[in-house]
Amino acid sequence: MATRKMFHIVIGCILLVTLLGCAAPTPVVIEKLVPVERQVVSTVVVGKTVAKEGQAAEADIGSIDQRMIIRTGDLTLVVSDTSAALEKIKSIVAGLKGYVVTSNAWHEEQQVRARLTLRVPAESFDAALEQIKAVANKVDREDTSGKDVTEEYSDLDARLRNLEATEKELRELLTQVRERTGKAEEIMAVYRELTNVRGQIEQLKGRMQYLERLTAMATINVELVPDVLAKPIVVAGWRPNETVRNALRSLAKTLQFLVDALIWIILYVAPILIVIALPLVILLVLLRRWRRRKPA
Repeated sequence: MATRKMFHIVIGCILLVTLLGCAAPTPVVIEKLVPVERQVVSTVVVGKTVAKEGQAAEADIGSIDQRMIIRTGDLTLVVSDTSAALEKIKSIVAGLKGYVVTSNAWHEEQQVRARLTLRVPAESFDAALEQIKAVANKVDREDTSGKDVTEEYSDLDARLRNLEATEKELRELLTQVRERTGKAEEIMAVYRELTNVRGQIEQLKGRMQYLERLTAMATINVELVPDVLAKPIVVAGWRPNETVRNALRSLAKTLQFLVDALIWIILYVAPILIVIALPLVILLVLLRRWRRRKPA
């Protein structure tokens, strides 16, 4: 009973350390079982070391002047030839070791318009903007923005270190429980807590990797609009292609109307006329016969 009570006390201390470690990188006292003949509890301070490491990481980020900034640019360019400009921009991005995320092109009023989403290395962001703008006849719109995620990344790093320290303590505790008691209930309790901590570690690592990818590669959204001067030349607004299409459309509608009218006459009007005219015909025939029989 004493061993089981001591086991629950240790588990409670570790849960407390985990909660405090996720809240902030402050000094935490972890009670750890020491493998001696008697089962006693010794106090080991590990939170200070973790906090110092987190502070050192923040100092390193600030000292080398590498702020983690997510950079984004939006451009609307007026070009003479959309297709040629599209290929030129793709070549520029490839030369800067970037890539095209999405590329869409469509026709609008007999003109080709396009929209692209590009990713380029963050250090080449300004150079990419200048080279892409050089392709256009005119820059209709230009917007750039940046989001600093350095503090978020530092906080995630400190929380990750605390959780990794807790994970290490839980692994040692799991080994001690297996060697001393070997009870399945106690082993599973430690294992569940270890799994929970491990899941939090994976979530933090995933978020940190996501921020690293966003800050390593900048995003540029480009919209290509055809120049008014690049539209086809027409004389006095005459468009024979449209005239032909309109004439054919009208002819098709007229033929459709005539065919529909003929179908209605054959299947609807004619039967009704027959039904109405049949009694009249019979009446006329009878009247004519009566007149023939009538004496002069």
